[in-house]
Amino acid sequence: MNKVLKDYLSLMRPANLPTAAADIFAGAAISGLLATGEVSHTMVVSLVYLVLSSVFLYAGGVVLNDVFDYKLDQIERPERPLPSGLIPISSAALFGIFLLLIGIIFAFFVHHFSGYLAVGLAISIVAYDGFSKNFGFLGPLNMGLCRSLNLLLGMSIFGSILIPWIAIIPLVYIFAITLISRGEVHGNNKAHIIWAGILYALVIFGVVNMVYVQTNEIMPMLLFLAVFGILVFRPLINAYRLNSPGNIKKAVIAGVLSLIVLDAAIAVGFSVWWYGLFILLLLPLSMLLSKIFAVT
Repeated sequence: MNKVLKDYLSLMRPANLPTAAADIFAGAAISGLLATGEVSHTMVVSLVYLVLSSVFLYAGGVVLNDVFDYKLDQIERPERPLPSGLIPISSAALFGIFLLLIGIIFAFFVHHFSGYLAVGLAISIVAYDGFSKNFGFLGPLNMGLCRSLNLLLGMSIFGSILIPWIAIIPLVYIFAITLISRGEVHGNNKAHIIWAGILYALVIFGVVNMVYVQTNEIMPMLLFLAVFGILVFRPLINAYRLNSPGNIKKAVIAGVLSLIVLDAAIAVGFSVWWYGLFILLLLPLSMLLSKIFAVT
């Protein structure tokens, strides 16, 4: 692979991008994508546009995050493309803005409502990158809001959102992961890990309650949630026992990649079991890419 191309790809965190797509698939299922048992060509095209929108918005967000963190990364992560001088910071900034704009355009191809959501998501992303992440509570909340808006973006496939309160689940989940990541460089964050564990448990309870109330079909979903629980709690417990930056980083990576499993569980609750398995196919892709590119 061309060295310059790989450096730009690394800025986009390719391993994380399938998790953004999973949000869209889950959101579409919540809105009734498979409710009739048939998926029209128009639905498929709209779904593809929303997936592309989400992926480009996410990629633009992480690129701009590195731009805003340039000086800090010179100290804490000097090997990254920007602090190491492999990519000029001005080029990275333009690249990030370009990715956000492309993401917004793809959303408008689906519906004006989807486009406005994408604009709101882009604003929330930039707000996190440039401001809120520097504050103890506001940063995780803003990051969670980004994921909530991404789920809502998937739910907007038909031009409206019927049950928007479901978006609180990714908000709480990403809040927990962001708390864990606060110790990724220096360690010593056991209090945050305890709170993250509590929030993970609340997320699982919230999904079960949400699906039961809305569809009364929880058995297939419980299998997916069991896998999700194992994937997120095992590294979290290890990070608590040995509170080192290495273990904390593993807990963060597990949390990010397991979002795919969480989305699959939600989708199964609102659709069919094979649709959840389809979403799960994104997990090995993320894991493969995580061996080539950094996740955090």
